[in-house]
Amino acid sequence: MKRHTVGVTGLTAVLLLATAHSAFAGGPIDKGTANTHKDTGLKNDTLYAAVSYDTSKNGSGSSVGHVSATGASWTPPACWIAPKWTAKQFAQETESEYKNVTTDPNQPNYAKNATSQFRDKYKDGEYKNYNLDKQDDGMWWGAVENPNAAILDRTACNSTLPFWAENGETPKVKNAISPEILAGLAYEQIEVPGTEVTLAPSGTTKVNLATWAWLDKADFKPVSVTASITAPGLNMQATTMARPTSLRLQPGTDAAEIYPASGECAINADGSIGEPYAKGKSGDTPPCGVKYLRSSGDGTYKLQATVTWEITWTGTGGTGGNLPDGTFGNDQDIKVQEIQAVNR
Repeated sequence: MKRHTVGVTGLTAVLLLATAHSAFAGGPIDKGTANTHKDTGLKNDTLYAAVSYDTSKNGSGSSVGHVSATGASWTPPACWIAPKWTAKQFAQETESEYKNVTTDPNQPNYAKNATSQFRDKYKDGEYKNYNLDKQDDGMWWGAVENPNAAILDRTACNSTLPFWAENGETPKVKNAISPEILAGLAYEQIEVPGTEVTLAPSGTTKVNLATWAWLDKADFKPVSVTASITAPGLNMQATTMARPTSLRLQPGTDAAEIYPASGECAINADGSIGEPYAKGKSGDTPPCGVKYLRSSGDGTYKLQATVTWEITWTGTGGTGGNLPDGTFGNDQDIKVQEIQAVNR
């Protein structure tokens, strides 16, 4: 049998191990988590590379959920480049990896070669002894993966090899951590209340009877999440805010009329949506509601109520802007009966 040996040389070999160095997933860490830095190794990377989230101003309640960005062209950041190791941490991890791989008889030669080349680059090559003499002056930066992203997307930053940056310096490299990246990560953590609308008149809905729909102002107020990252010389954050703007009703059948005809119920000045039904309004047209034209029989219709949330962000250094609107909704089972009349 002919045995083939795959050779890996040069930068390709280094990239193999760079992927391993970049596999750390960066969050979330709840606000208030205590991290005591003892410089004992990779396990303390979370003090630097992880993103912390303050979710105290998020939506609450049993039916909260994450908004979905409208349009398929935008997704939260899948990876980024951030400060990950002190010089001592990076040296310890690299030396440990070198020893483990090169002394393991089960490791293929190409892995041993890659590990050796990676070590040579930072110990005796482009850098000298892992910059241990600059321990207090800077940090080693590397790729951080978003654990919520698709696997192929979150490894996109792994081609960036670890590099040294002085404290206070923001490296000009693609995907370097920024307030905008933090804003996108905060977007991913936003939760908004459910959208089970109040319907009236109460009880089973009747055919050809306008049903009023509304959402209480107390539940539909702006929510926000702040994402931050802190390292020596780096203190960066962004707050992403979601504001409700409209409610869309979909009756679950074509045999229905929606009010208004567009199906979009605008948010009122006080933060409520629609108008509560009151006695004596049965003949009026609701500002937000539905009229079913056919009975649901023995079953029900699924009324879908979806709120659109406008998403904006502000960040360190006066940065800020808009992100795609988000939507979140619920289905409600609606039973519709024919109005029974008795002739005497």
